[in-house]
Amino acid sequence: MELGRVGIWGHDIADDVPRSREAAAELDELGYGAIWIGGSPSVARAENVLAATTRLTVATGILNIWQHEAADVAAQSKAANEKFNGRFLLGLGASHAPLVKNYAKPFSAMRDYLAGLNAAGHPKQERVLAALGPKMLELSAQEAAGAHPYLVTPEHTARAREILGTGPLLAPELKAVLTTDVAKGREIARDHLKLYFQLPNYTNSLRTLGFTDADFADGGSDRIVDATVAIGDENVIGDRLQQHLDGGADHVCIQILSDPLPVAEWRSLSGLAQGLS
Repeated sequence: MELGRVGIWGHDIADDVPRSREAAAELDELGYGAIWIGGSPSVARAENVLAATTRLTVATGILNIWQHEAADVAAQSKAANEKFNGRFLLGLGASHAPLVKNYAKPFSAMRDYLAGLNAAGHPKQERVLAALGPKMLELSAQEAAGAHPYLVTPEHTARAREILGTGPLLAPELKAVLTTDVAKGREIARDHLKLYFQLPNYTNSLRTLGFTDADFADGGSDRIVDATVAIGDENVIGDRLQQHLDGGADHVCIQILSDPLPVAEWRSLSGLAQGLS
């Protein structure tokens, strides 16, 4: 499945409304390789984007395994790929304890879910896992096409590539604010990050990269905000994207934080996709 080097990550792009469909169609024309749908999307939401596009890959980033039965997802994924020329990529994740009722043993739950997909005939090469730690990254290499880490730095990407080895897909998400006003950019970034700094999966992952409780306090230190969000002009965002690629990423999906459907920003950054395709 071809993702290209640069994709876009967003929530509202999958809404079944004219504005979202028009935005998806424009992303198709701008040369991006993939659209990743956030917000624990269903396969049906991905089909909204697939129907509005003709070329690029559409991925769930991520489908929550606690909310959908494996056999149903396997059947829905097969139908989507048959209908849309093999352009659907199933991104799976185990979500977070504060967000899921009866949450327990996420690694075991993911392993069992993948076994269910295998039993239903879902191809390993048509799925990726939201993976941060070594065990989930190893599982991504063994039972999926690769990994889709979220809220990571280029240092994490390099570490993930070492664990995955050569071959498996590594497609990290990159948060960005396209602005020349760094103070305003940090304000937007902190507003976005406050939820994630309450989720142990992310804070524990970031601690392995050297961040401490002081970095998570008061909305996040400048150090952690700048490390997890690229704030600046096209060159700054392009440099951060390249750092992920240099660290071993095959594909990087950019999440613009300033607007739910930041079409103007997508246009401004489209040269990155075209230059790295």
